[in-house]
Formats: sequence, C-alpha cells, structure tokens
Amino acid sequence: MILLDLFVLKSKTKYAFPELLRLGSVGFLMGLHWIFFYGSIKYSNISVGVVCFCLTGFFTAILGPIINRKKTSIWEIALSFLTLFGIGLIFSFDTSYRLGILLGVISSLFAALFTLFNEKLTRTYKAQDLIKIEMIGGTIGIGLLLPLILKFYPTDYLLPSASDFLCLLILAGLCTILLYILVNIALKKISAFTVNLSFNLEPIYSIIIAIVFFNEYKELNASFFIGLAIIIGSLILQMLRVIRQSK
Repeated sequence: MILLDLFVLKSKTKYAFPELLRLGSVGFLMGLHWIFFYGSIKYSNISVGVVCFCLTGFFTAILGPIINRKKTSIWEIALSFLTLFGIGLIFSFDTSYRLGILLGVISSLFAALFTLFNEKLTRTYKAQDLIKIEMIGGTIGIGLLLPLILKFYPTDYLLPSASDFLCLLILAGLCTILLYILVNIALKKISAFTVNLSFNLEPIYSIIIAIVFFNEYKELNASFFIGLAIIIGSLILQMLRVIRQSK
C-alpha cells in the first residue's frame, strides 16, 4: 500500500532530506512500539498486551509537559494514575506474565513518544504525506534491527503463508495505515493525551475478540474486569472534560 501511494498517488510536495530524516525517525518510534507490542502478546496473551497499551496515556501525561514545555496538568496526572491503578488490579491475577508486561510497558512508552512528536508534526504536514514517510521510516528501522532480532529469536521461516499474508494485508491497510491517518487528523483537533487516552478502548474490543476466538476467558478473573472498568471510567471522565472545554 505504501508502494502504491509512492508510485501511483504521488505527493506534489517535495521534502528536503533533513525533513525526511526527521519524519522517518518519528516513524521509527512507531516501529519500536510494534515490536514491543507484539512481543508483549507473545510472552503473555492478547488481553495483557492490549491492557498494557493503556499506559500510553500515563506516559503522555508525564512526558508531554517536558517535550512540549507546557505546564503539567493535575487532571491528566490524576486520570493517568487512575488508569495505572486499574492496570495494577488487572496484573494481580497472574505473575507469570512479567516479561510480557515489561515489554508492554516499553511498547506504551514508545507509543506515547510517537504521538507526542506527531502532535507537533501534524500542524505542519499533511496527514497522508506524514504517515507515508513515517511508515517508510518505521519499515527501514525495523529492517535494520531484523538481523539482531533474528540472532536472539531465530525462526524457521520468514515469508508468511498465503493466509498470513492476507491477514497482514488487512492489518496493514485498515488497522495501521488508515488508523494512523485518522490519528494524525484527530491530533489537529484534540491533544495527544486525549488521543492516547481514547486508545484505552482498545482492550475492550480486543478482549472481546480474544474471548470469542481464543477462549482467553479461562485466564481472567474478577480483578481483571474491575481493573478494566476503572480504565473505562478514566476514559469517560476525560471525554466529559473535553466536551466541557469545547463548550
């Protein structure tokens, strides 16, 4: 899809190499997020991996004022700690997923950094051009890391099967490229913290899918769902705050 955009839907805007390097570096942060995110799922399960992603809002609240040189929002910090408390309840159900949790936390850190830097870039660059260059930067970055990854985590095959290729195509087109284009458009209207906090909805539909298709309900207990309810509550509070500010 990126190649289609490059050679068929060519952008009329020309970018200097320093600009391409800057945008590609932000895309590399996104690539690192992917690696640690899927590593988290591999060493735990789908539910734990997507719940770790909720920490993105926490890291955004902490790092946002530092990167953007703005005053720290007590409200955002409070909502982040509420999310953190919910995640603590969730992870109390099993300590065997510590490596997966650690990878998920690192993944959330890179996701927060990507969104914060992207918030600045969306004010200058078109969403389509931005995501295209960032995707290329992320792909090149992951490609350079691939020999190191294969050294520590060797695999018997590298090329996906036909069914895997179809799933990857859907994942790349709908769940990645289209998603990040919409995120870039949203960042023109709302803050990076609100965008990242809205990602806390991901565990809801991801866990539903995991329960339906992978029978992960056997590994979940009451503390998991209480923690999930707290995370959803923090999102609702932020939505009400944004609506009140818009009025």
